[in-house]
Amino acid sequence: MNIRIITVGKIKEKYLTLAIQEYAKRLNSYCRLEIIEVKDEKIPENASEAQRTKALQSEGKRILNYLKEQDILVTLEICGDQMDSQSFAQKIETYGIQGKSQLTFVIGGSIGLCPEIKKRSNWKLSFSEMTFPHQLFRVILLEQVYRAFKIINGETYHK
Repeated sequence: MNIRIITVGKIKEKYLTLAIQEYAKRLNSYCRLEIIEVKDEKIPENASEAQRTKALQSEGKRILNYLKEQDILVTLEICGDQMDSQSFAQKIETYGIQGKSQLTFVIGGSIGLCPEIKKRSNWKLSFSEMTFPHQLFRVILLEQVYRAFKIINGETYHK
């Protein structure tokens, strides 16, 4: 299976980079992993709705450049489906059984995802109603993908 993560913004903290590298290394045994960073838009704290919309559209265009027709697009959204790790693993496994080998997860920037990306999504997924920093969320997503492959393969992993 191929897992692609398209994320808005770059990782700035070394400890997050190290965690991402560790999970990427672990995932090598289970899938082909590709992480794509697209440039985030700098917007002021008190941005107008028009400024926010323009920024989301710019980020969305950059994301769309990497999407392929055959991708199963998974958008990470607060209002998406919430599930436990077992159900997450089962959903990934089901896609694989159906011959859908390219899962593309999209993590938006600090102001979210543009409507065009959300509309194209095959699976809207939420890890919580809480808000996470998008840089930290990349680590959380990689850990859950790794956990899913351990579950799919019947291997033990700490709970």
